[in-house]
Amino acid sequence: MQLTAPVTTTTDNNADVKPTGRRDADGMAVASFILGLVGLLVLNVFLGPIAIALAGAALWRGTARRGRAFLGLGLGIADLLVLVAFMQLDSTVSWSF
Repeated sequence: MQLTAPVTTTTDNNADVKPTGRRDADGMAVASFILGLVGLLVLNVFLGPIAIALAGAALWRGTARRGRAFLGLGLGIADLLVLVAFMQLDSTVSWSF
């Protein structure tokens, strides 16, 4: 019994096909950038660490979008720094406008 379709490879199509791990890593890099960007405005206590983790995983898996992964990493760290700054201004555990 065969659960997956048989793999057919030709030399012409191999250049167009990316490995699944690389595609997943590229998606993680983009997701970390978007979550880090959104995290600057809302839910930075949750989105910042998620952006950092996704960027780290994307870089570890060898993404082709290294710049976007580094931006996601930087924005995730900025999310946490914004949270700390506003917590210091309000003298509370959370912040609001």
